[in-house]
Amino acid sequence: MAKLSSASRDKLPKGEFAGPDRSYPVPDKSHAANAKARATQAVKAGRMSEGEKSKIDAKANKVLGKSKADPKKVGARLATYKSGY
Repeated sequence: MAKLSSASRDKLPKGEFAGPDRSYPVPDKSHAANAKARATQAVKAGRMSEGEKSKIDAKANKVLGKSKADPKKVGARLATYKSGY
């Protein structure tokens, strides 16, 4: 992950953060992936709600270039996978 100094973090616009109060900076892909991982850990530890995690994941996914999966397509892939056995 690229180093982000406190001076450069302070210069980031509000839109470059995935969490509230300028938390979880996501200026690049490595920081976005890290934000998703830390949010998952926080939910498992009980420090964050699933809703907050979803917002962080959505913002990080934009930086990572991932789109939200279509549930119908995911279900179809699972059905195809399961029928192979």
